[in-house]
Amino acid sequence: MADRPRLTDLAESLPATVPFVGPEAQERARGKPFRARIGANENGFGPSPQVIAAMREAAGDVWKYADPENYDLKEALAAHYSVTPGNITVGEGIDGMLGVIVRLFAAPGSSVVTSLGGYPTFNYHVAGFGAQLVAIPYRDDREDLEGLLAAVKKHNAPLVYLANPDNPMGTWSEGSDVQTFIEALPATTMLVLDEAYCETAPASALPPLDVSRPNVLRMRTFSKAYGLAGLRCGYAVGETQSIRAFDKVRNHFGVNRMAQVAALAALDDQNYLQTVVSRVAAGRKRIEEIAAANGLVSIPSATNFVTIDCGRNGAFAMGVLKALAERDIFVRKPMSPAEDRCIRITVGPDAELDLFAGALPEALAAAST
Repeated sequence: MADRPRLTDLAESLPATVPFVGPEAQERARGKPFRARIGANENGFGPSPQVIAAMREAAGDVWKYADPENYDLKEALAAHYSVTPGNITVGEGIDGMLGVIVRLFAAPGSSVVTSLGGYPTFNYHVAGFGAQLVAIPYRDDREDLEGLLAAVKKHNAPLVYLANPDNPMGTWSEGSDVQTFIEALPATTMLVLDEAYCETAPASALPPLDVSRPNVLRMRTFSKAYGLAGLRCGYAVGETQSIRAFDKVRNHFGVNRMAQVAALAALDDQNYLQTVVSRVAAGRKRIEEIAAANGLVSIPSATNFVTIDCGRNGAFAMGVLKALAERDIFVRKPMSPAEDRCIRITVGPDAELDLFAGALPEALAAAST
């Protein structure tokens, strides 16, 4: 074999993979589109009309680079949360920002704590920067705060990841319990508190926003309730010195001009956001009703999706997922032991939930044969 540039030992050891197989890849493989796209936790109701109008107006300016400081968006977010712009950093979705956080706080070989079956993109970054993942199983379909804390202390972990509300189960811890967890963490451990679904959660699930604490980063996004998943724009709220560290390694042009324009317009239209939140709540109830009509139990959710217990094991739930795909319904499922008995359905427009309702009885029957 001819000589070629050599990968680092770390890169050579990693699989060539992505955390998720997207619906587009699945559609290419199957040779036809899905009729219902209710698996990726996107906001199928779309962005605010105000956002679309702002993007149309800004389209002619895409020849310009975006503002690398994200100045206007940081100012608007700071006003929204009654903090200073120095408490905000903006990045290309929470996914991209997680990579920056791991790079900043987890040295190669260090232990990083998360939940077994939790958000796989975080795990992907941990492996990519050479840290070691310590995964704590869920307890009663919830992230185990006590287990996470014990693992942090046992392994002297510099970094711990907690999603609240949780993906993929949709469950949540009360904000008071999260606050107790925060106060019990070692001062040298950075908590990544992923609150991607905060807008659809009860207010009681969110601890008070305290930007004086240097070891907490609150991660939020425009991808879910604001309907901008395709533009990749997220942000972190935290103590100024911790936030300033992002500038050491972040991609300063990572958030494109159109994403900045759209995020500003979305943040400005809180009335539309509340409309979406109401539609999500109604959609969750509809999915729960569909599940119950088929003899299945739904797990209470504070997100824009509902996790349905298929009542058997992981193999059966996978059979249900595949049978739904054969009927052109795209959904996903948890993959970790115990949670893998479930499928996960994103709230979507009524027409797509109608398709799911029609296909689910057939899928359950097919998986049972």
